Amino acid sequence: MNEAGLIGALESRLVNAWPCFETELCEGWLLRFAEGYSKRANAATPIVTGATLDAHLIRHIAGCFETRGVAPCFRLTGTEDPGCDAALATFGYELYDPSLVMVTDLSLDLESDEEVRIGPAPKPRWIAAAAAAYGGDKANADKLGRIVRLIRQPAAFATLSVDEEDAAWGLAVAERGYVGLYDIVIAPHLRGLGLGRRLVRALLNWGREQGATQGYLQVRETNEIAQQLYRSLGFETAYRYTHRVPPGRE
Repeated sequence: MNEAGLIGALESRLVNAWPCFETELCEGWLLRFAEGYSKRANAATPIVTGATLDAHLIRHIAGCFETRGVAPCFRLTGTEDPGCDAALATFGYELYDPSLVMVTDLSLDLESDEEVRIGPAPKPRWIAAAAAAYGGDKANADKLGRIVRLIRQPAAFATLSVDEEDAAWGLAVAERGYVGLYDIVIAPHLRGLGLGRRLVRALLNWGREQGATQGYLQVRETNEIAQQLYRSLGFETAYRYTHRVPPGRE
């Protein structure tokens, strides 16, 4: 599979694994809206190789977000026309939060972990605890719950407990031979103890039990600690994506 094919394959799975509340299609771009909760569910992403942008289309897409009270966000995966980035820069859109999509094969040694509880549906306790551990703009348990309850693919909602205390949370979604890992989060006061590695391994093992042969995830380019963990588990960079957002967005 060439790079464009791999990007398309993973991007389609991402859309299914992390739902939004509304979508629109516009000249080769998929517009997703989820009341501002998470960039991946509130961005315009190319779904046609070579998708272009001109001044009219940029204004139109921006207006679709603004009418919903959400800041416009263009998510650039590298499959769009190379001129899109410059066109957005001309409009003053700034580069924001470059990220990596990483993949691994599941031939590595994996096993279940008796301290990781995995359920097929999100329980209120999981939603509340995961949102609280995320903090910041992702601390909204109501919006997180509404998103994860829309997942229709086989899913694993995992909680890792240490000394009977819930300490880490994560989500995995299996589809068409891949298992995607989403929002791995550790309680702030328990970070640095190797809990992330245990949680990731348990979720990859679950995915393999569902028939997956490949795993994938997304990580911020600046998050070197997480990247070190993932690379130690065999993950390699598949592609890079970034965002263009209006000036001043935090």
